[in-house]
Amino acid sequence: MLHPTYPILTERLALRPYGEGDLDALYDMVRRPEVVRYLYWDVHSREDAAGMLARRITCDAIRAEGDWLVLAVTLRETDAVLGDVVLKWESQEHRQGEIGFVFHPRSQGKGYAHEASREVLRLGFEDLGLHRIVGRCDARNTASSGLLERLGLRREAHLVQNEWVKGEWTDELIYAMLGSEWGAGAV
Repeated sequence: MLHPTYPILTERLALRPYGEGDLDALYDMVRRPEVVRYLYWDVHSREDAAGMLARRITCDAIRAEGDWLVLAVTLRETDAVLGDVVLKWESQEHRQGEIGFVFHPRSQGKGYAHEASREVLRLGFEDLGLHRIVGRCDARNTASSGLLERLGLRREAHLVQNEWVKGEWTDELIYAMLGSEWGAGAV
């Protein structure tokens, strides 16, 4: 089980659960084609974003296998939402999880995703006690694959045309890190 004390502070950021007041920021992010280009879902209407927000608000802790922790990433100084990071508890038996991230284009290229994702890896390994965390992305998404590599995850697979997404066959990259690598300072 993982129920962090919020906000989780890093050097420049505060990670916290989504709240009712975050609709404008979430909608501004998920309505953009360049944000969802490599994701499984398409652009969202404001109504769709409201439904997404309602689901994300409930993802403030990991209580059981299959649960998602979804955290808004904000600037400490302003509480402006930059994006979000997620941690899924994939398997209790195998102590495995999955990390993910989505950031607004204006927040990209500033190290925010790295800083926030590093904290999510810490939560998974140190607080939840995971043995292994994976990160997956569309093979064309060089920003995400580059981030996973900078975080210290190793590329373990390139699956060729393994999924039909948005009307086309897509390749998927799978990255992973072990808890022992985290503990050895891989990041």
